[in-house]
Amino acid sequence: MTELRTRVRALAEEHTPATVADRRHLHANPELSFEEHETVRYVAGQLEELAIPYRRLAGTGLVAEIRGGSGPTIALRADLDALPIQEANQVPYRSQRAGVMHACGHDVHTASLLGTARILKGIEQELPGTVRLLFQPGEEQLPGGATLMIRDGALRDPAPAALFGQHVHPPLPAGTVGFRPGIYMASTDELFLTVRGRGGHGAMPHQAVDPIVVTAQVITALQQLVSRESDPTLPVVLTFGKINSEGGATNVIPNAVHLEGTLRTLDEDWRRELHRRLKRTAEGIAAALGGSAELEIRHGYPFLKNDEPLTHWAQSAARELLGPERVVDLPIRMTGEDFAFYTHHLPACFYRLGVGSPSPVHTDTFDVDEDCLTTGSGLMAWLALRRLQGEG
Repeated sequence: MTELRTRVRALAEEHTPATVADRRHLHANPELSFEEHETVRYVAGQLEELAIPYRRLAGTGLVAEIRGGSGPTIALRADLDALPIQEANQVPYRSQRAGVMHACGHDVHTASLLGTARILKGIEQELPGTVRLLFQPGEEQLPGGATLMIRDGALRDPAPAALFGQHVHPPLPAGTVGFRPGIYMASTDELFLTVRGRGGHGAMPHQAVDPIVVTAQVITALQQLVSRESDPTLPVVLTFGKINSEGGATNVIPNAVHLEGTLRTLDEDWRRELHRRLKRTAEGIAAALGGSAELEIRHGYPFLKNDEPLTHWAQSAARELLGPERVVDLPIRMTGEDFAFYTHHLPACFYRLGVGSPSPVHTDTFDVDEDCLTTGSGLMAWLALRRLQGEG
């Protein structure tokens, strides 16, 4: 095992310049969810140079395979899409597309998986089975590219024995990774609420039904679902991040108020029950005050559950490659990820890749310490290889 570990480390280092070049190209040429046409063409070109067969699916995604022996299949996933953010960084590889930026690190994920492909191609004859590479579109936008990859057969013929994914984590230094077995990330639903009243003059509120006052009562009542009807040991987040009245002025009561928000939890049964109670409460409070309410709930990603035996094993394998001091435990997060869909289909492990960034993801100054790419590509290759060797 020591010799193999040394080879994987050496190959990761050897291919780091190419992986950095991939990342910089992708960062400079970001594309939004389900519009990753040039991105997927670039990935396909790199795979062709490596003589790795692939097929397109899910519109702007692809699946490639590195085939060794007759053993099982292990899958590795990266996402391709960027965010609608104008980059503020002044770096040579800054985004060349106005208003679009790889502010969530998907350029790192994709470049790392290409680096992994180079490593595994170099030891292809020693692979006991097949490594399937999933380059997935649309993680940032409903319905989530994972659903389309699954629909189009990315997890079939044969079904992978395990799936690994990684995501950048700014607080951790490059060279470090983090794991959490079991439930790790929250479900995410989008809420669109309209509260209707009857508009009028601000000086004569008795002749109107003020939807702003009704909305205030509705928001308070909905938050009480979290504070008083949810099990306090079960994390739930309800946030309304956008409120707009339909017209209105300093002396004009509007006809309606529109709200947009998010609901997150870690239990699918309570998630469904909350949907029912949110609608009942919003409609009931509005009606009691003389108005009405309409709530649209757009079902998002389920909660993400890391397979416990697989994730404990992955932690141990990461310690073998990186050293125990570079593998940390992570807390539960209430953010969401469409990788969660995969975790409800097969044993999967989603872990964090330290990138040592002072700026958080989804900000216009996010960037990474590119030393993370050596770790990102090497660990993915190591996990796939060790799992195929029957080390689980």
